[in-house]
Amino acid sequence: MGARAFCSLPPAFCRRLSQKRVVEAVRQHAGQSEQNARAPQMSEDLLALFRQTGALLDGHFILRSGLHSRQYFQCAILLQHTEIAAQVCGSLADKLRDFDCSTVISPALGGIIVGQEVGRSLGKRHIFIEKEDGKLVLRRGFQISSEEKFIVVEDVVTRGGRVQETIDIVRARGGIVQAVGVIVDRSGNTKPNFGCPFVSLAEMNVETFPADNLPLDLAKIPPVKPGSK
Repeated sequence: MGARAFCSLPPAFCRRLSQKRVVEAVRQHAGQSEQNARAPQMSEDLLALFRQTGALLDGHFILRSGLHSRQYFQCAILLQHTEIAAQVCGSLADKLRDFDCSTVISPALGGIIVGQEVGRSLGKRHIFIEKEDGKLVLRRGFQISSEEKFIVVEDVVTRGGRVQETIDIVRARGGIVQAVGVIVDRSGNTKPNFGCPFVSLAEMNVETFPADNLPLDLAKIPPVKPGSK
């Protein structure tokens, strides 16, 4: 298939990056990651895909973890394009396919699209947890059965706090978390320990800083907090 399938994208993007190149970039990186589960950085083509869709932002950002960063992955911008969402999340699903599970679960809001697409690709149901009174909870009549096997998915992980909350909710109800999968792992050398296999479609080392120890250039830029509330 050619760029015509991306008619919903901006014309400039369609001219610069055909669907064939997108699919090949995602598949290539997925293949590299299977050979090296801790690949040091994203492939240039996949990084270009984030940039060209406007999903990789530069500036001064406050992450969900409370850390500050010069770059932010706004996966919602990437995943608004359904063809790209299907390919990217399908590649993540391929890395999770060998884990036995009956349900995919994700934290709202960022993980909902990823969870739905991964669940669809795996042929499993998808449920999500969401915030209520400042903490993540299971709502909307979703049920978790004892001994039910889950895969937890998220868009981006830095410290993994929301993923850990999701795992805690599953385990508190007697469920079993088989694996965690994310599109972008930006945890760097401080990999979170979820007590189960942790796989990503891409890794990127991005500097993060505590609020009380910002470099001078970053401190001069007013911060924004673009993530889920």
